[in-house]
Amino acid sequence: MARAALVTTLADSGAIYALIDQSDRWHRRVTAWWRAARRAVLLPVTVLPEIAYLLHTRIGADAEEAFARALAAGELPVEPLEVGADVARAAELLAIYRDQDIGLVDATIVALAERLGITEILTTDRRHFGVIRPRHTREFVLVP
Repeated sequence: MARAALVTTLADSGAIYALIDQSDRWHRRVTAWWRAARRAVLLPVTVLPEIAYLLHTRIGADAEEAFARALAAGELPVEPLEVGADVARAAELLAIYRDQDIGLVDATIVALAERLGITEILTTDRRHFGVIRPRHTREFVLVP
């Protein structure tokens, strides 16, 4: 829990993809936010496969490799799941928001945010994160 004091923002897959893909419609907004942000950004481990897949299929293998190298170099800090607690909470969220079709990745982002006390999500997904009501705050602050 001491780590949470340093972390203020959790990133979703779409925002990190938009940061990298200059042709993405969110690229300018995410890049502007990223450059101006005076806080750490943490990637939930669950977003990594989604980002890698998007990079590989939409930009190419070089982009996916560069992403992997950035992760290996520690340029993008990654938060692991507490498999028991975080996944159990994600399963609860999937049941609660079944009609919203939030998906496991978004549910794990919420579970991590709750555990770490993080209220800000870097995301392009306003539809899902806008309806979820986390336990630790009234609602998430969605950036950019």
